[in-house]
Amino acid sequence: MPGFLNSRIFKVYIVPGAVFQSVMVGGGYGTGREIVEYFTRFGFLGGLLGLGIAFACMAAILALTFEFARLFKVYDYRNFFKQLLGRGWVAFEALIILLFLLVLAVLASAAGNILQDNFGISYGAGLSIMLVVVGVLTFFGRDVIAKVLTFWSFFLYAVFFTFFITVFSNDWAPISTAMAQAEVLDGWWQSGFRYALYNIAAAPLLLYVARAFETRKEAVGSGIIAAAIAMLPAVVFQFAFFAAYPEILEQPIPTYWMMGQLGMSVLLVVYSIMLFGTFIETGAGMLQGINERIDAYLEEKRGQGLSRVAHAVIAVSAIGVSAILSLWGITSLIAQGYGTMAWGFLLVYVIPLITIGFYRIIKSGKQ
Repeated sequence: MPGFLNSRIFKVYIVPGAVFQSVMVGGGYGTGREIVEYFTRFGFLGGLLGLGIAFACMAAILALTFEFARLFKVYDYRNFFKQLLGRGWVAFEALIILLFLLVLAVLASAAGNILQDNFGISYGAGLSIMLVVVGVLTFFGRDVIAKVLTFWSFFLYAVFFTFFITVFSNDWAPISTAMAQAEVLDGWWQSGFRYALYNIAAAPLLLYVARAFETRKEAVGSGIIAAAIAMLPAVVFQFAFFAAYPEILEQPIPTYWMMGQLGMSVLLVVYSIMLFGTFIETGAGMLQGINERIDAYLEEKRGQGLSRVAHAVIAVSAIGVSAILSLWGITSLIAQGYGTMAWGFLLVYVIPLITIGFYRIIKSGKQ
């Protein structure tokens, strides 16, 4: 097993997907609410079709992103978008700062509340634990963060599939009925596309995982596998939620509600721990992307990046500021414009990548 963990196959095809999934779950579908909103409400088959659209979009964008990063040796988002957009790269940075503030504010709030609600640990103590762990992870840097996010992804899969098996063993009949009816409601493909756009925006923050790629086959293959690793738990949720359909549509935290309904008290505790850890992972993964951007800039200007201590200080400070801003309502302000922000990422990231980026990749291949 240690040999496999140090192999190129693991570093190239597993680590990028595990890192992307770990970052995506905290902001993408950790509570299950996002799956209900974007997929389950469109019916059993409609939700699965929407998941297929989301997977296809993510796979294509991740594959192109990884190959573009490998080809031009750009492993932070600033240099990536300078290659892709030229002087227009600042448009992406403006959007990613807004996304960064929103995600960190939500994560800080959620991490503090989850320990308070489930274990009686105060909000301040929960937030402090998050600050300390994220600070330690960013202090040790990209290699440690990638390994921790990868191993936590295995734990996440174990919890999700335990939930899935428990639901199936208790309530298979309504799931079977939903499968037979194969309901498809209008809007499933638009919702799947929006979901992909909603989550893929964080990919340029994770370019540090692309350093291992040596060939186009590795970059493209890793992008497709990363999309599959990220979306498989969403498919699990889509099946499981139809054990409690349509009541599940009205629940603010569907996964918690289902575990409570089925008497999964032990799994609820384990799930809470997993979710708290995933919030930390999402924050650490995104903050490492910010540190990589700062380091790349400083190395250009003075030949040396920031120290480990500086990385940790930036991470802790960013979370602390985001937690304070969330109390002032900035989370609601940004969230109200999140749909517009998603279309912004389409304009400055996705469209340029599938046009300019794709052309430059093909042109380079011919040369």
